[in-house]
Amino acid sequence: MDAQDGNQQSQQLILGHNVFLLKHPDVPDIEKVRLKDEVLISVKSNEMAPYYETLAADKVVELDQDVLDSMRAKNEEEIKKLDEKIADAEENLGESEVREAHLAKSLYYIRIGDKEKALEQLKLTETKTVAVGQKMDLVFYTLQIGFFYMDFDLISKSIDKAKKRW
Repeated sequence: MDAQDGNQQSQQLILGHNVFLLKHPDVPDIEKVRLKDEVLISVKSNEMAPYYETLAADKVVELDQDVLDSMRAKNEEEIKKLDEKIADAEENLGESEVREAHLAKSLYYIRIGDKEKALEQLKLTETKTVAVGQKMDLVFYTLQIGFFYMDFDLISKSIDKAKKRW
């Protein structure tokens, strides 16, 4: 994990914390206005279309269809590039490059807040992973998703997986 990944993780944890505070009834309304602005800035700057939809469905933010459409278009474009990178690696490169291409797609899904696709892609990446350290990294990414979504079942399963395997 490089410094950029660590910075991205910190930003996601801050975003997750801010969303938690937005949903908390004891946080004053004036503070929620500031938090909502911070959340929207973070979501838009990271083009988190799937997460934006989740927040709008949970009534945390108001849905702006133009913003959502713009983010979706950028997400689809990036996923297409990542799929091309995976196909190229599978056709022309070795196993480690194929794994890295799959990992890049996993990390992109994590970045944009698409929980289900991120978890699916991490499982696929795990099938391409041999090294124990790299498998542990995948468990840590799964834990990150669990903390971001406050999915305590996912957190528990990830910790159990780490204990059983290694």
